[in-house]
Amino acid sequence: MTSLTFAKCFDPEGARFGIPTYPWRLAPEGLATRRQLRAEGLRPGGQPIAAQLLRPRFRREPLVAYLYRVDLAKPVRPMTSRKWGALALAMLSRRTCPQCSTDAGYVIPASLGMCVPCAYPEEQRAA
Repeated sequence: MTSLTFAKCFDPEGARFGIPTYPWRLAPEGLATRRQLRAEGLRPGGQPIAAQLLRPRFRREPLVAYLYRVDLAKPVRPMTSRKWGALALAMLSRRTCPQCSTDAGYVIPASLGMCVPCAYPEEQRAA
């Protein structure tokens, strides 16, 4: 693994990495990441990756963020009533304790696998 310096991250022609590459926070106008598109109510819409951002890190692989063209982005699809219902059922299953089958009111921690009163019954009796 070679160290990647700030200057090596600048490749607007794409000769080194195959696609145009820019240093972190120095993307040209008209390009945005998925999160930036989503904040504007847009999605990539099947377009190919236009460029990438690289952020060098010490003794680790660089962080990569892919960029998409804003002018080719499509609006986000609206949520239908069926999607809202499916999402509500999924969240209910994440809140339901498999031990006592009650709605805990919070997402059950994966580390416990059950609600806190079921995981620590002796501490609940003392309270």
